[in-house]
Amino acid sequence: MAGIPVHVSPTWFIVAAVITYWGEPLVTDYLPDLGNGAYVVAFGFAVLLYLSVLVHEFGHALTARAFGLPVRGITLHFLGGYTEIERESPTPGRDLVVSAAGPILSLALGGLGLLATEAVDGDVLRFLVWELAVANVVVGVFNLLPALPLDGGHMLRAAVWRFGGDENRGTVVAARAGQVLAGLVLVMPFVLSGGRPTLFGVIWAGLVAALMWSGATQALAVGRMRARLPRLDTRRLARRAAPVAPDLPVSEALKQANQAGVTSLVVVDSAGRPTGLVMEAAVAAIPEQRRPWVSVAQAARSLETGMVLSLDVSGDSLLRAMRETPASEYLVVDEHGRVYGVLATTDVDAALAAR
Repeated sequence: MAGIPVHVSPTWFIVAAVITYWGEPLVTDYLPDLGNGAYVVAFGFAVLLYLSVLVHEFGHALTARAFGLPVRGITLHFLGGYTEIERESPTPGRDLVVSAAGPILSLALGGLGLLATEAVDGDVLRFLVWELAVANVVVGVFNLLPALPLDGGHMLRAAVWRFGGDENRGTVVAARAGQVLAGLVLVMPFVLSGGRPTLFGVIWAGLVAALMWSGATQALAVGRMRARLPRLDTRRLARRAAPVAPDLPVSEALKQANQAGVTSLVVVDSAGRPTGLVMEAAVAAIPEQRRPWVSVAQAARSLETGMVLSLDVSGDSLLRAMRETPASEYLVVDEHGRVYGVLATTDVDAALAAR
């Protein structure tokens, strides 16, 4: 829709069935003459509810796209939905606006529904409009709570980022708030029922709390990981490399690398232009007695688009380049296009994992 892929998780059908089953008594209380038609009305509410969730997510998606942020898609699942945006907002102000767009649309739908309740004809339609309006107000207000992974958590993150100047600090604060809110959601059925909650209430609260805890914990891990991004300095992480001819035996290439005090090998042509990287895993797989008879070209991977990195690529830009072209090693060149060294994915992983 609008060029944005929309995915519906199979779990949505489970929730639709739950809403239909548990919503039938509510419909029957309001519309006692419907009989089994109450199930149809309850299912219609489930469909309309998720259509309003889709509108909520489109608020995020279209706002992000207006700011030039690519949107990968929207997914509807058993507890709502989420919009996958390809990269973070570059400023806290844009992050705040993108995060607020969804709840604002939900509250707008809720307000319009409340105003339209008295204007529509027919008991069934009036019931659906009223229930949908209330649901959108609840969704909008709940999503404004300042805790990740809710939209309000992203807004809190943006506010801390704006006034504190530290994006990662904002993520940690909002993620911790999400973990606290997850605990509160878990005990809420017991508080609201005076210690005698329904089974449905306990199960639903448990699902919401689990989703929130998982999202907040994941955001916390991402925040901590992003705090380590300054360590991803290509100049510092790249291993110095020795150029070798493609027909050179592996044993001789390793000997030359050892004499030069380097650990990586770059295959070059007769003009000295790099054409491939000798894979460490491929060399390790060659028995030592066969290395004099195997050329480095046989243990090398040809350079592809995306496997050559500039020396000034670092941080998030480096991770994005590696995601676009997955490989175990990358050639690093200086500003003149000359071979500087080889960047191993394992070294990047180690830099991100180090405390």
